[in-house]
Amino acid sequence: MNSKIACFPVSAIRSFAILSVMLIATVTRADQPNIVFIFADDQCFETIGGLNNAAVETPNLDKLVRRGTTFTHAYNMGSWSGAVCVASRTMLNSGRFVWNANAIYDKSEKERSEGRWWSEYMKAAGYRTYMTGKWHCKANANKAFDVARDIRAGMPGDTEAGYQRPAADGSDPWSPSDPKFGGYWKGGTHWSEVVANHSQDYFSQAASRDEPFFMYLAFNAPHDPRQSPQEYVDKYPVDSIQTPENFLPVYPYAEQIGCGPKLRDERLAPFPRTPHQVNVHRQEYYAIITHMDVMIGRILDAIEKSGKADNTWIFFTADHGLAVGQHGLIGKQNLYDHSVRVPMVVVGPGVDAGKQIETPVYLQDIMPTTLELANVAKPEHVEFHSLLPMLDGEPSPYQRMYGAYLNKQRSIRTETHKLIAYPEAGVLRLYDIAADPREMKDLADNPKSKPLLQEMFAQLQDLQREMNDDLDLTALKPAN
Repeated sequence: MNSKIACFPVSAIRSFAILSVMLIATVTRADQPNIVFIFADDQCFETIGGLNNAAVETPNLDKLVRRGTTFTHAYNMGSWSGAVCVASRTMLNSGRFVWNANAIYDKSEKERSEGRWWSEYMKAAGYRTYMTGKWHCKANANKAFDVARDIRAGMPGDTEAGYQRPAADGSDPWSPSDPKFGGYWKGGTHWSEVVANHSQDYFSQAASRDEPFFMYLAFNAPHDPRQSPQEYVDKYPVDSIQTPENFLPVYPYAEQIGCGPKLRDERLAPFPRTPHQVNVHRQEYYAIITHMDVMIGRILDAIEKSGKADNTWIFFTADHGLAVGQHGLIGKQNLYDHSVRVPMVVVGPGVDAGKQIETPVYLQDIMPTTLELANVAKPEHVEFHSLLPMLDGEPSPYQRMYGAYLNKQRSIRTETHKLIAYPEAGVLRLYDIAADPREMKDLADNPKSKPLLQEMFAQLQDLQREMNDDLDLTALKPAN
């Protein structure tokens, strides 16, 4: 336990939260910690320098990792949309699993107005709520938060010059640092800097107020167009970038799984990919992450200056990961770990410092965790689980992790293996993720794997029923 920030063990916090639901009249604002939620977009789990990738400079995220507990296997369930951000964020704010979130997606504003929305629960619990940055939900952010500025409906604007690049001959019409291409530079100030600017102002406001605060600080970074000042790009010379071990020029089932040349994300680089092209995209990816990290540092400094750091919980995660050249893919519309697994760090009073929890969770578990901290009884429709029991040493409530993309991909992940199903390709792929974490060796056609293949397929169908997933995978069922 971190002696610098520890006040009570997490078990004590949970016990109090349960008791407070029974004795709600006794709850005062002093019992409720401040909550800061810092949200990245498209950030793969293996992009934190001090945790798992020394090639990326992230000193401020490294600081969070040292101060708090990292969930090393945090996942997004997938998406009903090519814009995976939409599904992830609707799940997060509604608390519902993917297909149940899809069912209410078009009614999100009604859900919010009737109180079934993350920020509405926080407001009802007495929190002053703040938001800035990427939203990508159908609920009205201006109404969802007490204070909301520069709400970004989706990704920054793009230009055709930013696609199918660089060319095979090395030529490139686009620059990540030139403001003439708009995107993050629209408005005159880089959007990551805008998030930091508003965040600092929010903490200045909150410092003089008595009620607890909930801040939803959502970066667009490192989503494409991956733009940052030239000094950050220069930190990552292309010839110093390591091509991913699981690089492929083309993914063999790209078309059948919805990741062919027509998908916007995949058009960012030419088909087939080359190591140089992938390394250029990874250069820009690392640069915008490092730039965002500097802005996160400003946010952390503002928390300290507010005078309220000792009673503040910080949650950092991303809405999903990104391939950036792994498996021949550029985007996130796939079920490999690089695209569904995200960084997730929790810092707060009583949270162990420098600890890593490897058992699996979903990133959306942050939502019910904050409700428990705020002494809000878990609503019946919220399907994700509080992380507080796991922070106190209890096992994950999830024994098998589910994944889905449109009606084109399904997956199930256990502690040791992952099964991916491609119904339109008529293909199952099986990986021993304990021995093969890069998911490079498909075991599905190995006769020795047949019993495991059959078992995991049956478990996947069971998960589908639990998730209200009506996609019929019967044609893929392994023969006896």
